[in-house]
Amino acid sequence: MTNNTLPFISRRSAVYGTHAIVSSSQPLATQAGIDILKKGGNAADAAVAVAAALNVTEPGSTGIGGDAFCLFYDAKSMIVKGLNGSGRTPAALTLEHLRKQGITGSSLPTDIAHAVTVPGAAAAWVDTVEKFGSGKLDLNTILTPAIELAENGFPVSHISANSWNRETELLIKTNSGQVDWLIDNKRAPEEGEIMLVPTLAQTFRTLGAEGKKGFYGGRIGQAIIDALTTRGGLMTLEDLARHESELIEPISLDYHDWTVWEIPPNGQGITTLITLGIIEALEESGRVDFNKIEHNSAEYVHIVTESLRLAFADTRHYIADPQVKSVPTEALLNKDYLRERAKLVDLNHRNGNVSKGYPEETGNTVYFSVVDEGGNACSFINSTFMHFGSHIIVDNTGVVLHNRGSNFVLIEDHPNCLGPAKRPYHTIIPSIITRKSDNGHELEACFGVMGAFMQPQGQVQIILNMKHYQSNPQHALDLPRLCVAPPKDNPLLSGGAYVFTEVTQSVIYLEDGLQDTVGELEAKGHTCYILKNHARSMFGRGQVIRSITDGRTGKRVLVAGSDPRGDGCATGW
Repeated sequence: MTNNTLPFISRRSAVYGTHAIVSSSQPLATQAGIDILKKGGNAADAAVAVAAALNVTEPGSTGIGGDAFCLFYDAKSMIVKGLNGSGRTPAALTLEHLRKQGITGSSLPTDIAHAVTVPGAAAAWVDTVEKFGSGKLDLNTILTPAIELAENGFPVSHISANSWNRETELLIKTNSGQVDWLIDNKRAPEEGEIMLVPTLAQTFRTLGAEGKKGFYGGRIGQAIIDALTTRGGLMTLEDLARHESELIEPISLDYHDWTVWEIPPNGQGITTLITLGIIEALEESGRVDFNKIEHNSAEYVHIVTESLRLAFADTRHYIADPQVKSVPTEALLNKDYLRERAKLVDLNHRNGNVSKGYPEETGNTVYFSVVDEGGNACSFINSTFMHFGSHIIVDNTGVVLHNRGSNFVLIEDHPNCLGPAKRPYHTIIPSIITRKSDNGHELEACFGVMGAFMQPQGQVQIILNMKHYQSNPQHALDLPRLCVAPPKDNPLLSGGAYVFTEVTQSVIYLEDGLQDTVGELEAKGHTCYILKNHARSMFGRGQVIRSITDGRTGKRVLVAGSDPRGDGCATGW
């Protein structure tokens, strides 16, 4: 039923609600979240239900075999809280071991067992419910919508079917015997075809009944170790047993009258904040005035691109596991430092020598949003990194293992160099925006954009769309985007997920609709590529929920958008 020649078009209206809203990249997953809210769950409970349902309906992008992060806005305390659900390398994995195996170069191959870090999503789901949930629903109840989808079957959606089909050959090559995510072990499901994954349903039942020990130990834990050991991996049951989610203090930056909140390193959310800080410094200096700059003009694209390149130059060097290597987070977000970085933006020409600064001298993923009836918000992201991650499927579990470890660099003494029991630079970043009031931080938006290194780039563009160009959430997502990435012939570039190693050599990918800017951008020194149809997956898929107040009645109104580059939808209640 899949027709890949159909034009890739969309027109959606913003979705409104007064009680609650869920927005995700799959309608059935959005409905799972609504079901949990109507049973008395809060935003955190519903977020976990959505995460599990997305594992079923969009398995190439996400799953329990990956990692997860969340930001939770507590409406009563008006405080943003965070959870880091990323896993570590095996304790026995060292750079020396890789070199002895003949792995050279500065990056880790994406398709080997060593690219698999401990999958943190299962623990993150459990801990999100325990730490932020309503306390009214148990985990098994929260996972029930996903269990029913996996056991009874679900019709595969258009975009998911297209990307799924592209991975068929690698799924067969990587796995012998039963391949849970293929029909008859031979092909991907077609659009509209019913897909059943009973092995994953049983894995969810085990997690619901036994909690973290049911996933990181017992039958499932041993099966994960067996899958990696037979492929040369060094992970052990002890590595799995040691894994814990980390409750963290989010980082933030004020941009105009908004406060933008992000997960701190080892997440790359700081890239969004640095970029916004550089852009605001350009505004404060009078060099940039968005009131006079046409949206998505060559001038606009150039400003955003150059600010992003400077931010990535810093974050690709400094972001690492802060429990292993100190990260100068506060210094990187220092406004004086950001003003100095802004001076490196030439408004007329591309900077051909972008490099990291010295801040201390100056002083294939799913994202979804949930806002509940109580005003709580959960910004949640769950990922296997590249599409179907490592392509390793754990026998009789339905678990696809991610390849997040490929974000390490293999450069000795680099902060993000691979090492034992270490978390890599992480691309997945949920975000929340608040506005200051006399009572504290009020919720402005719960949002995010999936897509590897596109994520901070998408966040910046959506924030600018809403702040300076008065876009509602759906329009902010609909507008064409830019993406700074490696050159087209770079072997580390693969569809919507890529490994970003050298910012200086980066080019601009422009979405269909921005063709008119190419000539001016090339005159400024940029190399540009226009992407159309399904190649637009590079620009990520976002979800946005904003909280506004009705001027006549004073009641809260929620308004949401769901990215037209995905299969999903927002549903209000």
